[in-house]
Amino acid sequence: MDDATGHAASYDVSASDHAAAIEVAFGAAAGRGDDAGWRAVGHRLVHGGADFAQSRLIDEDVEARLSELVRLAPLHMPHGLAGVRAARARWPEAAQVACFDTSFHATLPDRARVIALPRELLGHEVRRYGFHGLSYQSIVHALEEDGADLARERVVIAHLGAGASMCAIKEGKSVETTMGFSTLSGLPMGTRCGDVDPGALFYLLANGTFSPVELERALYEQSGLKALSDLSGNMKELLHRRGEAGADFAIDMFCYQARRAIASLAGALGGLDRLVFTGGIGANAPAVRGEICAGLEFLGVHVDARRNDEGRKRISPRRSPVLIEARATDEESIIAADVLAVLTPAGG
Repeated sequence: MDDATGHAASYDVSASDHAAAIEVAFGAAAGRGDDAGWRAVGHRLVHGGADFAQSRLIDEDVEARLSELVRLAPLHMPHGLAGVRAARARWPEAAQVACFDTSFHATLPDRARVIALPRELLGHEVRRYGFHGLSYQSIVHALEEDGADLARERVVIAHLGAGASMCAIKEGKSVETTMGFSTLSGLPMGTRCGDVDPGALFYLLANGTFSPVELERALYEQSGLKALSDLSGNMKELLHRRGEAGADFAIDMFCYQARRAIASLAGALGGLDRLVFTGGIGANAPAVRGEICAGLEFLGVHVDARRNDEGRKRISPRRSPVLIEARATDEESIIAADVLAVLTPAGG
C-alpha cells in the first residue's frame, strides 16, 4: 500500500484469518481519504493458466475461468479470488483487474515450456508456467530505467523469499525459469519442497504413507527449510540460530540449490553478464547472497564483501566480469501500471 506521498507504506497489524486481513487492508486504504470514487482495484493473482498472457479486466467469464485455476495453485488462488470478491462488494462501481505472476513467462520458448510427457497427458494446461512474474517485470523495468543494455545483457534474477525462484532474462524477456507447472517446483522454499523425483511421491502414495490430500499438504506446508531445519521455514530466524545443526544444514542446502540454479540458468543463456538478487531474502540477507555466490567464480561471479555487508545495490567489485546487484522488488507499481493500461484504450 502507498502512503500519501506515493511511497510504499507498511503497517503492523493483527488479523485472525485471511478475510480479517483483507478488511484491515481495506480499512487502511479507506482511511487515506474518500475512496468512493475509486476507479479500479488491481489484484495480484499467482496463476493465469494458459489463457491469460497479460493483465485482464475481471468480468463474469474471466472470474469463472480463474476459479477453475484454483486446482493449479491451491495455496494461492483461493485467497486471491477472495480478495476480488471482497473488493467488488466494497467498491461495486470500481473495475477489478487481474495481474498475473505467470504472464511474464509467456515468452518461454517451447524447449523451456513443454514437459516431456505423452501428448495425451499434457492437454491444454499441463506445461511449465513460471511464477513471480510481477517481481521479475519490476526488476526488468528498474534495469531499463537505469540504462542497462538488456538487448545485450544476459541476466539472471533470483527472487528469494518464502517462495523462491529464478529467471533467465535475454533481450529483456523470460527464456527459462526454475519454477514450472506449480509453485512447488524449483528451489526449496520456506515450507515448499522444490524439485522432487516423482518416483518418491509414487512410492509414498503406493505404500499408504500419505493420502493424496495429506501429501499435497506436506509438500506445500511442511517441507522446504522448515523440514530441513526441523526448526523454522523463516530464513531470518534460521540465520539468527546459526550454530544449531538444523539451521546450518537448511541454510547450506538452500544456498547450494540456488548456486546450482544460477549455473544452470547461465547455461541456458550461454553466459552471464548480470545477477540480481531480490525478494525478502535476496534483497535483505547479505550472508545468504555471499554463500550462494561462493563457488561461482568460474562464471565470473565475484562479491565485494564490504559492499554486500553494507547492503549496497552493486555488490560486485567494479571490474568484475559479472555485475551483481541486490534490489528491492516493486510489484505494486507494476500492478498499478497494468491496471492503468487495461483501463486506457489503445491510443487513448
